[in-house]
Amino acid sequence: MDKAILTCALTGVLTDPTRHPVPVTPAQMAAAAREAFDAGASIMHVHLRRQEPGRGHLPSWDPEVAAAVVGAIRAACPGVIVNLSTGVVGPDVSGPLACLHRVRPEIAACNAGSLNYLKLKDDGRWAWPPMLFDNPVEKIQTMLEAMRETHTHPEFECFDVGIVRSVAMYLKAGLFDGVPDLNFVMGVASGMPCDAELLALLPRWLPPGALWQTTLIGRAEIWPVHQRTAELGGMLRSGLEDTFYLPDGSRASGNGPLIEALARCARAAGREVASPAQARALLGLGAADHAAAGAGPG
Repeated sequence: MDKAILTCALTGVLTDPTRHPVPVTPAQMAAAAREAFDAGASIMHVHLRRQEPGRGHLPSWDPEVAAAVVGAIRAACPGVIVNLSTGVVGPDVSGPLACLHRVRPEIAACNAGSLNYLKLKDDGRWAWPPMLFDNPVEKIQTMLEAMRETHTHPEFECFDVGIVRSVAMYLKAGLFDGVPDLNFVMGVASGMPCDAELLALLPRWLPPGALWQTTLIGRAEIWPVHQRTAELGGMLRSGLEDTFYLPDGSRASGNGPLIEALARCARAAGREVASPAQARALLGLGAADHAAAGAGPG
């Protein structure tokens, strides 16, 4: 794959903006997206946050917040592709579905399997109470039906090898069609480790014709695996949701420097950075006016 699609994960789900430089408001999200767009990102992965003072560390599923944030990003970055998060714990998916219908993103994340979401401190205590990030097939199917209704391309988030293998089953069972698009999430403590040797094995379990990318969670140690992703033909993602650290171990001032580092990985592997139009073609997305159609009420 000679073109590398770059995705910027702008802010994440729970990072506290009083402690870290993550964007929250529509204006902040638009400015962060423009910085990443100028550095080569064609896709912006969007999480929504509460807009009330002092509540910006909490997620929001308010469709009007979605419309304000996505509208600001689209205005700041003409032609950009929006990838909306849909991850939610529990069976109630009404919030993500309302946001999908309101903004009609070209891409949305579809968490493709369940995971015991765990992290342990050095002293043996849990970093947070053990929780199940539950994504049974019925929940996945509901998400995929909504994405079909809104003409939204699913990006399957895969936290473990069995989840990677499950996506081929979803395709064969008719749960979705189009270009299979998988995201290998590596570095979550209870999921796949961020390991270049493991990464090299994963493409063998992809559905035929699938595209794939990596989401790598960690510090400076993730960057050799980003480079391996580029060499193996995968697409590249980074941003303040995934890391605060550049390849030299210094802290990133924002999303732009992280995307600049991704672009260097692509070029070091002999690949050019895809434009938004090229990314749409590779992903089999619809016409570019899809995003404009989603800017109004829905």
